[in-house]
Amino acid sequence: MTREENDLVTRVGPGTPMGTLMRQYWVPALLSSELPKPDCDPVRVMLLGEKLIAFRDSLGRVGLIQNHCPHRGASLFFGRNGDCGIRCVYHGWQFDIHGNCIDMPNEPNESDFKRKVKALAYPCVERGGLVWAYLGPRAELPPLPDIEVNQLPEGECAIVPTMLECNWLQAVEGEIDTSHSGFLHFGSIQPDDVAEGTFLHYTVKDRAPRYSVVDTDYGVMYGAYRPARPGYTYWRIAQFMFPFFTQTPEGILGHHVITNAWVPMDDYHTMAFIMIRKDPREQAWPGRHPIQGNADKYPTVQTPVLPNTSEWFGRFVSAVNATNDYGLDRARQRNGTDYSGIPYLPAQDRAMQESMGSIYDRTQEHLAVSDVMVIRVRRRLLAAARALAERQVVPPGVDCPAVYRNRSGSIILPEGADWIQATKELRQAFTDHPEVLLQQP
Repeated sequence: MTREENDLVTRVGPGTPMGTLMRQYWVPALLSSELPKPDCDPVRVMLLGEKLIAFRDSLGRVGLIQNHCPHRGASLFFGRNGDCGIRCVYHGWQFDIHGNCIDMPNEPNESDFKRKVKALAYPCVERGGLVWAYLGPRAELPPLPDIEVNQLPEGECAIVPTMLECNWLQAVEGEIDTSHSGFLHFGSIQPDDVAEGTFLHYTVKDRAPRYSVVDTDYGVMYGAYRPARPGYTYWRIAQFMFPFFTQTPEGILGHHVITNAWVPMDDYHTMAFIMIRKDPREQAWPGRHPIQGNADKYPTVQTPVLPNTSEWFGRFVSAVNATNDYGLDRARQRNGTDYSGIPYLPAQDRAMQESMGSIYDRTQEHLAVSDVMVIRVRRRLLAAARALAERQVVPPGVDCPAVYRNRSGSIILPEGADWIQATKELRQAFTDHPEVLLQQP
């Protein structure tokens, strides 16, 4: 990748090619629970390089408005939220969720100046515990993507937000790189440590998967495959969906429901929203059986989170971070308990992605066969950004919500089977396949 391409694909501020592409889509901005009730405290939100203020008005509607008051530039974060609008405490100017100035109390009663002033505000929609915002140019808004996990009944979806101190693409590329699991997460686990016939057993028995990668209407899909029991192949099937969604292959294909959103806050910070269907029939990481005789080798899934602050980058910060080397324990690394020495699975990923720097210089890379999915996703992103900038071609999925009706997961197939045809039904969202819980380990 050239330096020009690296800048094009990573920079998301207003006016940049990738930032313009991102603004064609609805993007998750914050949790609904961050604005718990009407007229509650406003929240600072950094989104696609813009400083914005989120508030819930007296009718329960969510607004996302520019940080600076259009009058003299004071921050609306300090505003009084009530009477169906946020009121700047500097001079009392009040704005509704649409950015209309609805009161200008320091002006004469006969003045109609408030009708000539409007704040920049973005449309918001709540669905599945997330507040989605549209920062694009369309007057007629595009549809929200049909992401299955974001449309589950209340209480059936868990959302885990985490802020990463790195560029959004580093986070995405970490998710679509499947071979690292056999090292970073499970490098200390040997085949004899785990039940034979399980997904994890096949992962650690052969740490160099082969790949089949295909372009899709929504992005890119890969199948990473390894030998399983005689006559069968173990497949890990995962998705990249424009502009920054991934679906990981951890669960049983046809049953596991997960989508991860890697939302750029700015060029150097990412807000991850991990959305997963709750299911008591599955373990914390489906398809993996407990390690026999040495549970310490199994990385902890949940990491502690610091209390939120009101700072621009103060939301959902992990307590296991760069300031404490992500909990690195050299003794555990040396004695083989942890391959990385970092006991928390999500922190293992963040340590790798954040240690690359805020934006990694990809001109320094030496990509290999195992990076085929990373290479393909970059090409799709670059092509889509250029097509929009040069020919006004609408990016994939913007007007086609149904293309997001996908699932990912792991499956064991007969050797030589056409993995795309054999998994077509199982990859369809909004369907039930209870039989897969019996057929797969």
